[in-house]
Amino acid sequence: MNHTAPLDTDDLQTWLDYWSHVHVTGIDLGLERVIPVAEKLGVTQLNAKVFTVAGTNGKGSTTTTLAAILNAQGYTVGLYQSPHIYKFNERVKLAGIEVDDQCLVDAFVQVDQARRACDLSLSFFEATTLAAFVIFKQSACEVWVLEVGLGGRLDVVNVIAPDVAVITNIGLDHTDWLGDTIEKIAFEKAGIIRPNIPVVFGGLQDLPQAIQDKATECQASLYAVNHDYFYTDAGDGESWNFASSGTTLKLPLGTLALENISTAVAAILISGLKVSQQAIVQGIQSAKLQGRFEVRKITDKTVIFDAGHNPHGVEFLLNQLRKFLEYNTQYTEIVAIFSMLADKDINSVVNLLKNTVLTWKIAPLTVPRAAEIQQLQSALQGETVQQFESVQAAFQSALEETNNNQLILVCGSFHTLEAVWEYLEECR
Repeated sequence: MNHTAPLDTDDLQTWLDYWSHVHVTGIDLGLERVIPVAEKLGVTQLNAKVFTVAGTNGKGSTTTTLAAILNAQGYTVGLYQSPHIYKFNERVKLAGIEVDDQCLVDAFVQVDQARRACDLSLSFFEATTLAAFVIFKQSACEVWVLEVGLGGRLDVVNVIAPDVAVITNIGLDHTDWLGDTIEKIAFEKAGIIRPNIPVVFGGLQDLPQAIQDKATECQASLYAVNHDYFYTDAGDGESWNFASSGTTLKLPLGTLALENISTAVAAILISGLKVSQQAIVQGIQSAKLQGRFEVRKITDKTVIFDAGHNPHGVEFLLNQLRKFLEYNTQYTEIVAIFSMLADKDINSVVNLLKNTVLTWKIAPLTVPRAAEIQQLQSALQGETVQQFESVQAAFQSALEETNNNQLILVCGSFHTLEAVWEYLEECR
């Protein structure tokens, strides 16, 4: 256990480096160490409405939409998400705005004092999540919207009891930690369910038995898509319809995936909070998220950033891409800037994308767990591949070489997107 002297600094990066080294491992699932520190900080007893969102994919879009709608209604909302793409402050937002460095540093000081008083170590994710909770409590947030990091049952976010539990979907990801079947993973995600609360399941698959069992055990009201609520695209390129017992709404399409927007709307409607249709419309229109099928013009090229990093996420990406190409028929070829982490299902991701991508520009990531270039090459055997020393160099090449009928797709990992963001920041 690390007992170095407290850090007398206001530098956020120094604190983030500190939390990276306090605990022996980066991922350490379990709440035994976290609960005493959370109780010491006073963040487990709240006078606030809490939405907790777990799931394999779509958590970021769902939490973003939830917070945007609640902000539009005038609630004081704390939004916690992970990971960030460009800077750490993206993880913690008050009223839709990232908190500043000083706000985070002040919270880190409190978390460090509490963990020392409890004589416990905390992982980076545990410490930084608790800091977000400190900020929300001190800011007297009326609503907390919390995105689970990994799993659910043993994730630090689960020290807070939700008033509404949302499970976006279940796919095979993080199998080393969560289990190697849909049911095992569903069991972990279902750990956020508490007695007598509403639960939304937004997955377009059959409802996993583990979620049904946990809801039954907790006497929690379960609302599943295509069973208890429904959504359909109106087909006009502008609107969609939401329906549940007693509620029918015509709503605008947003920039985020409709599957996740509809999940957020379902959660809002069963939460018991007073929210007008006008706030729902306004929230959907304002909800934006970096790196989730984010379309940008850079120089004169069209670039799509998508952080999908597992088969389920990439299927999602491909569905959105097909819709985009229906309305943008000038694009006939796709060039991918691609890299992944070594512990992801690279072969399955490539197999899904290879009929869509014409040319792959690959490079190794500069982070722990990065896939080596040989691993990427092996998965891409038979494809048209160009190899680069860095993701930045691959992206620069794409900007210089693509023509008007080619679309640039940056994908494979949050870290791939982050490398391109850094390149664009340096070019400013």
